[in-house]
Amino acid sequence: MIKKLSPSIIALLLAISLFSCVPTRQYQELQNKQANCLEELEMQKEKNLELSESNNELNGKLDVLKGKYDNILSDTIVLSRRLQSARERLSRAERSNRDLMDQLAGMQAGNARETKALLEQIRKAQNDLQLREDEVLALEKQMDARKRKLDALQAELGKRDQRLSELESALRRKDEAVKALKDKVMSALTGFEGNGLSISTRNGKVYVSMDEKLLFKSGSYTVDQRGVQALGQLSKVLAQNKDINVMIEGHTDNVPYNGSGVLKDNWDLSVKRATSIVRIIIQNQGVAPKRLTVAGRSKYVPVETNATSAGRSKNRRTEIILTPKLDELFKILESN
Repeated sequence: MIKKLSPSIIALLLAISLFSCVPTRQYQELQNKQANCLEELEMQKEKNLELSESNNELNGKLDVLKGKYDNILSDTIVLSRRLQSARERLSRAERSNRDLMDQLAGMQAGNARETKALLEQIRKAQNDLQLREDEVLALEKQMDARKRKLDALQAELGKRDQRLSELESALRRKDEAVKALKDKVMSALTGFEGNGLSISTRNGKVYVSMDEKLLFKSGSYTVDQRGVQALGQLSKVLAQNKDINVMIEGHTDNVPYNGSGVLKDNWDLSVKRATSIVRIIIQNQGVAPKRLTVAGRSKYVPVETNATSAGRSKNRRTEIILTPKLDELFKILESN
């Protein structure tokens, strides 16, 4: 985003507007600062796109975690069945061992060969019983390990769900705030919309676009009385919504500026028009100057073709961009 103009820069711009002879070095410094402002505006646009990409990334991570959870849950079900089967085999082995011991007790008076054979069966049954007990113990350990892993995944899924829910809630509140702000602006500017003024929302911001005919005479940067009235109404909305940042952008067509005086070209004209609007808005003491940023875009951001007079008329405009603060969203993203 373009940096907000400091008092010193505003003073410098005012000085430029008052004196026709400006040292080349000072003019070059202004052009450099203007370029830095444009670069920062592009960075802010990229940051807004990163918000949507971050939301998509969280959804993707949540899907991966859910897939892992489902796989482990499926393995756990299979393992649970194996454990149940092992326990049943252990129970059968214990019953068989008891039966053999009962037979041994009944045959103690019998011959030694039968007794020896029965003892061998008992030994094998006891070995089998031990193997079954070891298998059950190993399976129980696996079940415990799987349970701990499932618990950890469930906790992670819960955190991801909560984080995603917070982000979606913040995005929803931001969209609701933008819509409410647009409604307030439209209500305040009733009678102006359609007469050189249009209001729209893009990228989570409210754009108030004012044609040249509503604000200025051709080649002038003095705001007409009707434009002053419209800006006065808008400043009331800004004073009531103090969590809104404001960018004022001046735009021209591609016809070279041929005037005389302090203005040299379309760059100068677009900046002076933007600063003229700022001075009217801050007459409302409820609008803190630190919330306002000025930019001159010259001919380089047209909305229509410059090949027709109608298109050039559309391009000669001033855009007032209202942006709700995104502190809550940035905090959620930083904590992710």
